[in-house]
Amino acid sequence: MLGSLEFPMELLDSIDFAKGNGLVTAIAQDASSGEILMVAHMNPESLRKTLETGEAFYWSRNRGLWHKGEESGNTQLVRELRIDCDGDAVLLRVEQRGGAACHTGKRSCFFRRRDGAGWTDDGTRIFDPEKVYGKGK
Repeated sequence: MLGSLEFPMELLDSIDFAKGNGLVTAIAQDASSGEILMVAHMNPESLRKTLETGEAFYWSRNRGLWHKGEESGNTQLVRELRIDCDGDAVLLRVEQRGGAACHTGKRSCFFRRRDGAGWTDDGTRIFDPEKVYGKGK
């Protein structure tokens, strides 16, 4: 678990938030299967909070700092953290608790597959978003 590892906060200096106007791309990948679950953004605050708690926190221009799964209970326990060669993207290898990473209630945000001239939904629905988030979300 990431929270149990020593991670000097100076290592945040290795990440280039300036290229993305204070944000870096964050990819959440299932630590066991390798499945890509979602893509979001992180700023220094969300990355710091992730490192402190061992659970994924992200940053949105609309929502600000958000704890993944705070409303749905589908949290992400971070098992490993990697950065790319340029230091401007972060890979979080996670244990997806509750089974769903997508706000649509699907296991992964990448549930649409190209099928001929259109898209086929081949995702597994874990929960009903209307029941979890209420109408209009």
